[in-house]
Amino acid sequence: MKKIIALTVAFLAIACNKETEKEGNLHLSGNVEGLKQGKIYVQQLKDTSLITIDTIKFEGKSSFDTKFTIDEPQMLYLFLDRGQTNSIDNNLSFFAEPGKMTFKTTLKEFYADAKFTGSKNQETYEKYLKIRTNLSNENAELMAKEIKNLKIKDPAVSSKIQSDKEKLTVRKYLYTANFAVVNGTYEVAPYIALTEIPDANLKLMDTIQKSMSPKVAKSKYGKRLTEWIKERKQTEQE
Repeated sequence: MKKIIALTVAFLAIACNKETEKEGNLHLSGNVEGLKQGKIYVQQLKDTSLITIDTIKFEGKSSFDTKFTIDEPQMLYLFLDRGQTNSIDNNLSFFAEPGKMTFKTTLKEFYADAKFTGSKNQETYEKYLKIRTNLSNENAELMAKEIKNLKIKDPAVSSKIQSDKEKLTVRKYLYTANFAVVNGTYEVAPYIALTEIPDANLKLMDTIQKSMSPKVAKSKYGKRLTEWIKERKQTEQE
């Protein structure tokens, strides 16, 4: 009798584990150093609203392992609920794709220390972000010069700063467009075009659109880019 009861309990335990085990085509695991209690909400943008597609709970340990389903490679968002601790460093995004991914960061620097692996799209996106950061630093330097010139009001300096700002803008658009063209086999390419240079010259946008692989052209962002170019052409012809 005791053996029968023991076997029944073991069977029920296994059954319960199977029932609670998550399923999905994206297996995300990792660690948030320093986080013992709290939640991370995995969110997806639908239309204009963020919806939660998975919740990661931390109860005593900082490591986690979860699964959820996404239709295709896309940008997802993580929101950290620290419980009683308030911080503006609670949000970050990453370009997810089906398969195995890892996410590691720290509670102290949730955004700055974030590192994702396992997604070629995310890896490609991070390369673009480095280019964007360099351009942003140059823009910050020009703004500092502009503020400094407010005191002396030198027309020649103002003219030079304005010229440099215009050249920097052109460089940003060309660098971004070129990056999207070179990486046309990744879904992140049309995403970058849509979010970084949606008002770029239509010739540039056409070049990006034509550089997409058939698979990317049929993706969520590939379709949006094609629709966006079509809408712009109709609007600009009126």
